[in-house]
Amino acid sequence: MEIKKLPKNKFPKALLEIPQPPENLWIIGDLPTDESLIYLCVVGSRKFTSYGREACEKIISGLKGYPIVVVSGFAMGIDTIAHKKAMQMGLQTVVFPGSGLSAEAMYPKTNVRLMNEIVENGGCLISEFEPDFKATQWSFPMRNRLMAGISKAVLIIEAEERSGTLITARLTTEYNRDLLVVPGSIFSSNSKGTNKLLRQGATPVTCAEDVLEALGFELPKDEEKQARLFQDLSPEEKKVTDLLREPISRDDLIRVMKLPIPTANALLSVMEIKGLIKEELGEIRLNT
Repeated sequence: MEIKKLPKNKFPKALLEIPQPPENLWIIGDLPTDESLIYLCVVGSRKFTSYGREACEKIISGLKGYPIVVVSGFAMGIDTIAHKKAMQMGLQTVVFPGSGLSAEAMYPKTNVRLMNEIVENGGCLISEFEPDFKATQWSFPMRNRLMAGISKAVLIIEAEERSGTLITARLTTEYNRDLLVVPGSIFSSNSKGTNKLLRQGATPVTCAEDVLEALGFELPKDEEKQARLFQDLSPEEKKVTDLLREPISRDDLIRVMKLPIPTANALLSVMEIKGLIKEELGEIRLNT
């Protein structure tokens, strides 16, 4: 893929306003041209838990349809999950790796295929390092300032007490950006860093609506939100909603769904989590 050197008049304006702005920028792909887009940085632990993955995917799923660009650092773990989920939701994503952009230098090597997917889906990779520069311990903190600098807010999902993610958190507050943090389990070492940030005053985030509110979006009313849920159903979910013209017991519903019982139960559980259906007094009904 072609690596281009950005002229300074094409640098993102936000990066020119931070302390120690980049001297040079190289890019693969193209920067989003819509100036109304809002950049959200999503970072977290490389050694993520299933909770961290689910939280990241759930929150980014809720950003679908909004003019948001997801920024991250291309590392294994939460960064990679954020890039992939953003693309699945039709959001553009911008990568700041801790290396140069050549195929030989790119870090991590395991994400080279992901790099191609990001560019093909309208995203880009940006680095201030020479294309053949290989990542070092100090290059990651350097790129962290660019991720925080380009973004309106930074969302942190899982970080250990001595995690490099906390460097991004510090830069976020120094640059007067919003610091958003997903609370974690008190029993998990992966949450010691994030829970500490919350004690220090970071904004807690438990759903996409919290993020959207922090970014300044006007949230839809409950009725509009519920209507939107029913506009984006999978074929299986649509079949269930068609069957639920009247409340029906779980056993009877599973029988007419004509799916294996474990598959049917899993589908119903997902639909209940999404708020599409609810089970009351032994019957399942649409949550309208």
